[in-house]
Amino acid sequence: MKINTIDASLCAKMFLAGAKNLESKKEWINELNVFPVPDGDTGTNMTLTIMSAAKEVAGMENITMETFAKAVSSGSLRGARGNSGVILSQLLRGFTKVIKTETEINAATLAAAFQKAVETAYKAVMKPKEGTILTVARGGAERAVELLEENPDIDLESLIDAVIRRSEEVLNQTPEMLPVLKEAGVVDSGGQGLLQVMKGAFDAFLGKEVDYDSEITPAGGETKPDAELKEQVPADIRYGYCTEFIILLEKEYTEETELAFKAYLESIGDSIVVVSDDGIVKVHVHTNDPGLAIQKALTYGSLTRMKIDNMREEHQEKLFKEAEKKEAEQKAAKEKAEREAQQQNRKPVGFISVSIGAGIAEIFKDLGVDYLIEGGQTMNPSTEDMLNAIAKVNADTIFILPNNKNIIMAANQARDLTEDKEIIVIPTKTIPQGITAVINYVPEKSAAENEEAMSEEIRHVRTGQLTYAVRDTHIDDKTIHAGDIMGVGDHAILAVGSDVDPVALDTLKEMIDEESELISIYYGEDIKEEEAEVLRAKVEEEFPDCDVELNYGGQPIYYYIISVE
Repeated sequence: MKINTIDASLCAKMFLAGAKNLESKKEWINELNVFPVPDGDTGTNMTLTIMSAAKEVAGMENITMETFAKAVSSGSLRGARGNSGVILSQLLRGFTKVIKTETEINAATLAAAFQKAVETAYKAVMKPKEGTILTVARGGAERAVELLEENPDIDLESLIDAVIRRSEEVLNQTPEMLPVLKEAGVVDSGGQGLLQVMKGAFDAFLGKEVDYDSEITPAGGETKPDAELKEQVPADIRYGYCTEFIILLEKEYTEETELAFKAYLESIGDSIVVVSDDGIVKVHVHTNDPGLAIQKALTYGSLTRMKIDNMREEHQEKLFKEAEKKEAEQKAAKEKAEREAQQQNRKPVGFISVSIGAGIAEIFKDLGVDYLIEGGQTMNPSTEDMLNAIAKVNADTIFILPNNKNIIMAANQARDLTEDKEIIVIPTKTIPQGITAVINYVPEKSAAENEEAMSEEIRHVRTGQLTYAVRDTHIDDKTIHAGDIMGVGDHAILAVGSDVDPVALDTLKEMIDEESELISIYYGEDIKEEEAEVLRAKVEEEFPDCDVELNYGGQPIYYYIISVE
């Protein structure tokens, strides 16, 4: 029997299955990263984005299409990380705009939702590039419209299956659309992530058992470890089970019988209540073995209305609720105090910067940045992280420095969601660009003037980052083997070799021109200061016309971050 509609309950199951399938494939998707750096993160970013929404959906009761749509849209929007995650959140946002007013989804609604998803995502990207997740999504949406025009009565199974097959065809064509994918021998990782979401959802639609390794914890549904629970169980709960039942008497039941029955119950528990009335006996007892009470009662007749409750669990639940209430009250009081303090000490301008490493964080603090978001390339902050930072910076106007091209979209999304403050995102793509932006802020100028000046200055900053390759590949006309040292520039891999210092010098040679004046070197957590000093001396000797600055960055994964201005 063909299925022609999807209700809210099935829609939620499909969404959760899609999220689980993506999570189960995230490491594989990470490995599709074009550059073979050790922080390929598309799979991780997309998974964290969709799981933010999945947790909201998993915790819902009496789900309707409207509440489902709201949970998916809001959860993914706030949880979006990285460009791939932001685009996925926009696809979901567009999709839910169409379905939220429906009670059921039919083929026409589904096709319209696919179209709206693509339209919304394309609008969110300033310069859409073909050969990406956007192209894969559009290919699937266009196929849905074609099929509906050919057969308005098409069943959902045929429609979804065809959309997935077309999406996969488009995904396999992405290397022909983006030469960098073809050179690296991979398909677009974001498109692959989207395809896995659709495949997981389709499995649930078909009624297949979805049993991936991950479990989705409902939002707010985290529990404490058993060890903590046991500590909170009071010693005075001697008997763990509240046991109640009614005996329908079938044998003689005298006053002596009742006394003997009570005595037995007292030997196995406490809180005993035994009331006999016209052929029935109502029994209540707290005991550690309800079976003993039941077996004894069965000697007098049959039983009905049996009820056994675990009092330790009930007590723990009570403690949880009391703790949650207390925590909520403390949080509300803290937020109120923070709001009051903010109103008293509000600044005209504040700064938020994404940072990696203790040394770089210290540099930003010394330059007057109000709030640092730990993250960067190794873990892209979410839109929610940005919103939390905005809430904590008590200023009328806030400049955000993403310092990574994969974080700019999340920062822009947070800006669009903020109503009570003016948010200005300076599109810094590297840490050195962020440092340059802050240095060039002039308090006497207006916010608009500073935005223009800072955005202009960061264009003069070139950045190279030294790290190691995690797999064999061929890219930017360079053959790379796992374990090689790479100098990754703003747009390409600039140098490859077996040792850090020679690769650093080769990277700089690609970055330096006649107008270069300053070279800044930030050494990472895996580099000793004396090693960094040796590199500094080599750089000064190689480039005598430039000033050379050496700073401790403390960043992970990247041995050195080097900038040229």
